[in-house]
Amino acid sequence: MTIHIRETQPDDLKPLMALMHDYVVGFYNNPWPGDQSIQLLINNLLNQQIGAQFVAVEDRKLIGFSTLFFTYSTMKAERVAIMNDLFVTETFREGEAEAKLFAHCQQYTRDHGCAYMSWITAVTNERAQQLFERLGATRGAWVNYSIT
Repeated sequence: MTIHIRETQPDDLKPLMALMHDYVVGFYNNPWPGDQSIQLLINNLLNQQIGAQFVAVEDRKLIGFSTLFFTYSTMKAERVAIMNDLFVTETFREGEAEAKLFAHCQQYTRDHGCAYMSWITAVTNERAQQLFERLGATRGAWVNYSIT
């Protein structure tokens, strides 16, 4: 079967929420923010004002997703895309689905005039780091911080 990447559509809500649950709870072991919060996030992404979301589909079944959020760079004085998520189900990892989702995000970034696309991944997610390096990405020189 062929894997297709496309923009998220309103009919994707339930299967996409299930994928996002696998990602948030299953992969990263984080608490689920709740169906209502995730549904609101997906709906906000559908209009592509705050970001864009894409799904990987094989035989009409969602097998992965990626999410871009938009912000601006003072250094470039231009809009940039932050790839916040890239996730595929276990069966499709290390295959074409991940590479196709990544390439789609990269092309979307170019096509919509963003200066660049950036992202972070967990220090322990060595498999993802290998994927990104294999796809031509370079490790950044900035140190990531957060505060709550």
